[in-house]
Order: sequence, then structure tokens, then C-alpha cells
Amino acid sequence: MAKSRNKNEKTYRQLKKAHLWGLIVQIALFSVCATILLATAGTVIGSYILDSKLSTEYENIKYMAKLYEAGISKDDKNIVDLLTKEERDYVITDSDGKVIFCNGKNTVSEESADIRLSDYEEDITIYRDSEAGYIHVNPVTGGIALDIKEYREWINREEVDDEHDAISTMANAYIDLPVWMSIDVGNGEHFIGKARFSAGKHDVQMVMGIVIAIVVLTALILTTMFVAGIKNIVKQKRMISLFFTDVTTDGHNWSWFVVKGEQLLRRGSTAKTDYAIINMFFVNYRNYCICHSVVEGEKLLCDIYKTIEKSLRKREICAHASSSNYSLLLAFSSETELKNRLGELIDKLAAIDTDHKLCFQMGVSHIEKEVDKNGRVVKRRDIDIESEYNKALAARDSLNATEESGIAFFDEKLIEEQKWIDKVQEKQQYALENEEFKVYYQPKYDPQSSTLRGAEALIRWDSKELGFVSPGRFIPIFEKNGFITEIDHYMIKHVAADQKAWLDMGYECVPVSVNVSRAHFIENDLAEQIRDMVDEIGTPHKYIEIELTESAFFDDKKAMLDTINKLKGMGFAVSMDDFGSGYSSLNSLKDMPLDVLKLDAEFFRGEAEDERAQIVVSEAIKLGKCLNMRIVAEGVEVKEQVDFLAGEGCDMIQGYYFAKPMPKDEYEERMQKQ
Repeated sequence: MAKSRNKNEKTYRQLKKAHLWGLIVQIALFSVCATILLATAGTVIGSYILDSKLSTEYENIKYMAKLYEAGISKDDKNIVDLLTKEERDYVITDSDGKVIFCNGKNTVSEESADIRLSDYEEDITIYRDSEAGYIHVNPVTGGIALDIKEYREWINREEVDDEHDAISTMANAYIDLPVWMSIDVGNGEHFIGKARFSAGKHDVQMVMGIVIAIVVLTALILTTMFVAGIKNIVKQKRMISLFFTDVTTDGHNWSWFVVKGEQLLRRGSTAKTDYAIINMFFVNYRNYCICHSVVEGEKLLCDIYKTIEKSLRKREICAHASSSNYSLLLAFSSETELKNRLGELIDKLAAIDTDHKLCFQMGVSHIEKEVDKNGRVVKRRDIDIESEYNKALAARDSLNATEESGIAFFDEKLIEEQKWIDKVQEKQQYALENEEFKVYYQPKYDPQSSTLRGAEALIRWDSKELGFVSPGRFIPIFEKNGFITEIDHYMIKHVAADQKAWLDMGYECVPVSVNVSRAHFIENDLAEQIRDMVDEIGTPHKYIEIELTESAFFDDKKAMLDTINKLKGMGFAVSMDDFGSGYSSLNSLKDMPLDVLKLDAEFFRGEAEDERAQIVVSEAIKLGKCLNMRIVAEGVEVKEQVDFLAGEGCDMIQGYYFAKPMPKDEYEERMQKQ
């Protein structure tokens, strides 16, 4: 199944690559630009020097050409002698290109080009020297250039021994390179003078100085960029370390676990290995912090992390995922071997602090091998650590009913349970709005006279899609997701409406108790909400009894006491359900002004003649009577228990001995008979 790339992995890759690639691109671009700049600068400077030197030579040759042209026009026979005194080689050609006169050696080659110097608007015809052709002309582009190779050969002719001397010679030599310039002197004749491109020590030093300056500047900038890049890389590594470090344990965190876990599982070297992802929960961490301090608690978390880390084998990882949760990725060969290993780890962790009982719960999800259509094992390409870890969490959640250490493996039953939870939550609002929830009544009888003295309203769900659903399958879900408060309102309104209808029909009604969940008692105006709902229907308050479970008394006692006093002041009776199921019952009785005490059904499980149970029940009834409370025993199923409770003065009995929970119509028939 295709999965989207993990966000943590994206962040990690961005952190890892952004600065490095940015630095590489910057240095590469700058190096290219610097190379182009250096080449351009050399070309521009060389062209400038060549142009300026040739311009001077052109002026001299042009002057000689004018002299020759003036002498010819005046038929001056001495003009040749005059030009010869200039000590410059020159050639005069006719309109056909034949040499008319030559002063010095004629080394004019046929290679020519028309160029334009910067100080002149006309084109100038340039001929390369056939013997010393260091200056090249390009007839296509009309350009001239110094032939470096030939020039180096010229340097070598100076008998230079090594490169260092060559550079010294280039810096100190007087360069004298020939090129021929042609000027039209009329009558189709051309005066072609030998120009000399000369450069002294100063010219060479200037060019070399500029080039060296550019090179040094480039090197300086590249060095600065490189140093800045190194700093960025160091900073990047620190950021990655910070991104992957857990602040509590100084070890690895969840983000690191996700990225590294997926990388590990996708390797070809681990493809044939079975892995398990584990959620480990430190059960009594909060209690430990309360008894000691948060600082001591965090120190214990560090010790736990180090102990886990020491137990790891090659190609296994762990991380502190959150608060008191750790994530582990372990290799294993069999479920039995893994379970034994985890049990040993729990024992090691429990031994960290022998003065306290440390408990750890583990949820395990098996990451299976991947195979192709031919059954061959292949690399895990689509592994999703977060999805697998959620399965481990679901397995560990199945241990929530106990606070003892334990290990639970994920299986398909947990998936079915989760699907059921999702289905219930999907249908809950529809069921409420369409009255699929039904009120059942379980009568409470006087054990002395077997007369109806009260009832408890219980909820059932008759769903069109899901069928008849017992409370045990949906009430815990509603308590967890908060929908139970909507059920409380629903039950109070329906019981009040039923009681009002029965009173209007002339029945002799008895009080009906309605359970109100502990989640509701965080609301300061709960008593007012109940009063307004009942008053809107018009039912007298004495026919509605508000029933609280004993566990609700463990919350905010002041808020609970305020709500109970308000309800009693409004005329509602208040009862405690499941008395005896917890460990703070006597404290609850001491603090809370209750009207009714319901003995937990567990008192009446087992043998009816259990002497110890009878002693406890007897004393509980006496205690309740001393506090002016009516006593209800629930879960009573046999006659011996009824006789015993009647003899002890129990006010009402609720249980299968007298009646099971029943629909409204059946309960109405019982009232009719009475």
C-alpha cells in the first residue's frame, strides 16, 4: 500500500542537504564567474595594450605614407631617401599588388584582415609577418591576437632554463613583435609599413599585477565562502542533533526513531529479519513524581533509557517517545523468544530502584517480512513506522485495566475492537436523535413485604443497523469520548417524562434512580441543569433520584459536595452506587450527605452463607442506618440472601431474585398490579 513520505523524514532531509548543496552551488557558480572574469579581464587588458601600441605605430606609418604620397604628387625623387632615414621597413605595391619598391626585407605574408583601432573610424588592413608571426590576424572576425604558444617559443629561444626564469624573463624582457599595416596612397598604390608591437617591463608588470590581483581576490572570496560553508555545515549538524535529541534523557527522540527506524527496515540487509516495534509505558511514573519530584522522575526516565539502550543488539534502536513512553525496534526469531527477552528487560528496569515497585507495560506489533508474487523476500519499501507504532499502542491499551507489568501482542481482535469503537462513535448521534436508546427499569423491592419501593433506570440500545446492543459494549466508549453526558441528559428527560405520564394516569409511582456520570460533575451548574430538565416536563423532584458511582467521589470533593447539597435543596434524593467496590468508601460516607447507599453486587457473589461477607454487609447496613441513609442491596439472586438482608434491616433489594431490567411497558404492568 502506497504511503505518503513521513514529515519528520522530509524535515531531516531538508536540514541535512540545504546548506551543503547551497554551498556547493555557490562555490561552483562563483568559480565559473571568476574564471570568466579572469579570462575577460586578460583579454580586455591585452586588447587594450595591443590596440594602444598599434595605434601609435599606425600614426607613424600613416605619417610616412603621407610623405610618400606628397613626394609622388610633386615628383620628388628624393622622397625614397627621406623615408629610408625613418629606419622602418616598408613595401610599396601597385594596384595589382606587385612590389614597386621595398626598403628592408619584405616579410609581408598573404594573411591579412581589416581591423578598426579604437581611435580611428576607418578600417585598417593588417598583414601578418611571415617570419615572426607572433601576432595573428583573423580575416573573418577582423581581429588580431598574440599567439602565446609562439611567444613562449620566443622566450625559449632566449635560452631560459626553467619556468621561474621564464616568468622572470617575461617580466623583464623588451618585447618587439612585427606586423604590417597598409595605407592607400593613391593611384592604386599601397604603402605597407612594418609596425612593431613593443611592450616593456612596465607593461608586462601591469598586466601581471592585474591578473594576480584578480586571482588573489578570487582566492580570498572562495576561502571566505569555504569557511562560511564549513560553519554552516557545523551549524547544520548541531541543528540535526537538536532536532533528534530528547530534552529529558539527552538520548534519541521520537523524530529520530521514525526516520532511522524506516531507514533500518528498508535496508536489503534486514529484509529477511523479523522485527517488532514496541511501545513501553512506565505505569507509575506520575505517582513517582508526586512522591519525590519531577526532577527525580526525569532522572529515573534517563536511567530507564540507558538500561534499554544497553540491552539493544546490532541493528536495533530505541527512543524516548513522550513523557513515560519509550519506543523500541527489536529483531527477533520467535514470539516466545521476544516475550522472554521483554520479560527480562522489565525485570532489569524494575531493579533500577529497589525501594519502589516500578511497573512497565509493553505493546508489541510484529513487522512482517515483505514477499513478491513468487514468494521471495524483498526489501520493505512501504514501511510506515507510525502506523506500526499505533498498533503497538493499541496492544498496550488492552492492559489499561491493571497497573501491573505486562506484555500484549497486537492481533486482529484489536482491529475488530477499534472498528467497533469507530462504528459506535459514527452512529451515536443518529441513535440519540432517533430515540434508538431505550430506557429499561429494574424494580427495587422491600424484602419484608415484597412491595415495589423504587426502580433504577438503565439504558439499552436497539439499533436498526447494529441490532440490540448491551450497555457494556457502548457505555465505556461513551465514557471515554465524553458522549456519556448526552446520555445522562437523555435518561433524565425520558425518566422524568415517564414518571409524569404515569402520575397523570393515576399510578402510585415510586422514585426512580438515574445514573449521572462522573464526567458531568466537572460542570458547576449540574444541579441547575437537572432541575431545569425535570421542571420543563413538570415531574415532582421527589420521584427522581440522582445516582453517583463511588469512583466519582475521588474527583473534586468540594465540587461534588456543592452539587449534592444543591440537589438535596431542590428536593432530589442522591444515592451512592457500588459502595464497597473501592478503597475510600468510609471517607466518602463521612464527607457526603447522601440519602441512599447501594451495596455493591460483589458482596453477594458466591456462597450465601459466607460468614465474612455477612459480617461486612451487616456492619455496612448498620453504618448506613446510623447516617440516616436508606440501604439498597443490588445483585441479589437467591432467597437465602433476601432472608438475611431482611433480617438485617435492608430497605430495598434490587436483583434477579425479584426482577430483571425490563422495558417500560413491562414495568408499567407491575405498577398496575401494585
